Amino acid sequence: MTSVSELKESVSVCMFDQYGTIVDMQGGLRAVAAGFLREKGSVVDPDAFVTWWRRTHFENSMIDALLGLAHTPYREIGHLSVRQVMDRAGIAHSEAEVRFLVGSIERLTCFPEVPAALDRLRGRYRLAVLSNGDPDMLEAALPWHGVMFDAVISVAEANAFKPARATYEMAAARMGVGVEAVLFVANHEFDCVGAKAAGMRTVFVDRRRRPFARWVHQPDLVVGSMAELGVLLG
Repeated sequence: MTSVSELKESVSVCMFDQYGTIVDMQGGLRAVAAGFLREKGSVVDPDAFVTWWRRTHFENSMIDALLGLAHTPYREIGHLSVRQVMDRAGIAHSEAEVRFLVGSIERLTCFPEVPAALDRLRGRYRLAVLSNGDPDMLEAALPWHGVMFDAVISVAEANAFKPARATYEMAAARMGVGVEAVLFVANHEFDCVGAKAAGMRTVFVDRRRRPFARWVHQPDLVVGSMAELGVLLG
């Protein structure tokens, strides 16, 4: 792993994944799913439902990226995935309900420690988001999570979902720096691997206390929370 002092000296931009790193996706969607499933009379566990939904969404987004065709919006992948999960779970649903569930992603709030952690980083670094979300979804989310960034970047500009190399290169170019000047921060292993393979420095936020696979592309720093990151690099 790279030393903290070396990271401070070598990067000028801290770039963050949004869903699951800045905002509490699992917890927020679990609360929405609990009410939805209760009204449906379903016995499906809300946490399992959300985990199933998110895994299906990731799988479908990777299929879309590998097709090499025009980029399918995140929202459309979401609709496809929620329908698939409810069909498999035997939950009757309308298209309005599918749109409601996916739309709740725009209303997620940030993890409690995030604002203070980012405030520690401001001034030393420029702060940005690189998300698989659609541009309008990211814009709609701002009043809900309340965190301001120097730039909020959607992978739609690169015509692919993360972890495609083009997404990280595009985001660095948008910030006017080389990939080596970016410290990418994510709660997801795939995102850290993708950013590191593209030439960025990376931080793995290990909230779930899970081992990082033995990729060649290891994170430069592992922290247990965004608060820890703020203390170390601020």
